[in-house]
Amino acid sequence: MYRAILIDLDDTILDFGAAEHVAIARTFREIGLDPTPDLLRRYSEINLSQWEAFERGEITRDTVLTRRFELLFRELGVARGAQETEDIYRGYLGVGHYFIDGAVEILEYLAPKYDLYLASNGVAATQYSRLESAQINRFFKDIFISEVTGHHKPEKEYFDYCFARMPGFSRETTMMIGDSLTSDVLGGKNAGVATCWFNPKRRPARPEIVTPDYEIHSLEELKTFL
Repeated sequence: MYRAILIDLDDTILDFGAAEHVAIARTFREIGLDPTPDLLRRYSEINLSQWEAFERGEITRDTVLTRRFELLFRELGVARGAQETEDIYRGYLGVGHYFIDGAVEILEYLAPKYDLYLASNGVAATQYSRLESAQINRFFKDIFISEVTGHHKPEKEYFDYCFARMPGFSRETTMMIGDSLTSDVLGGKNAGVATCWFNPKRRPARPEIVTPDYEIHSLEELKTFL
């Protein structure tokens, strides 16, 4: 039934949470802040709120990258440079990788059977660096990173960019797999392709936003229908 599969990178193939935790802790230490659990938790809350604003089209990606630190430092009452901190963080984030359980195995299983495409929001230099570190480029026919496409998931224009570069593209034979309902699943639905929500934390469904065609709690479950 399906021939082409778009797969998200962060928290679907690579564990962005683990990479982020290490990178932000190292960053805070470098600028003289103690990366306590409370500080890391507050950074994560602010960071998430800024990316959600970006997905809603309220702010730009570049604004997210510095504003998250500006807001945090303002709360802490400390004088630190947001852009300098972002540059330090970006360097740490681009080195090393952590796989989601079963990620390499499922790529090895899918790659001989389907045309796989990586579909990722994010900063291009960081994503390319992480992909090189993980050595998984070989599984994908092409790699679509939002900074390069000029659009981001869930925007229809992002998917139009991808589809135009997928030989023999057909909506009826294409699926989008990812961990984000508001980015991967909503984007895929709006673009007219099948969707699979990777939900290992068993978060509650949000039918008021979107309903995926499939829901899995481990990557191994993809083998039940692919």
